[in-house]
Amino acid sequence: MEVIVRNGNVEKALRVLKNKIKKSGMLIELKDRAYYQKPSEKKRLAKKRGIKRAQKLQKERDLKF
Repeated sequence: MEVIVRNGNVEKALRVLKNKIKKSGMLIELKDRAYYQKPSEKKRLAKKRGIKRAQKLQKERDLKF
């Protein structure tokens, strides 16, 4: 992954890099690979993340209307 620093503005380039890493899911993958997890634990965490994401989307939809 690569980010171009324009006009010596390193802070902005770092912000852009952090956003790219977050959107690509690389940060979550690195955290997951830090130590071994049983497959059942991976499934449980994935389900928990999905539920949380769905609740967040539902909350955003409720606020719009």
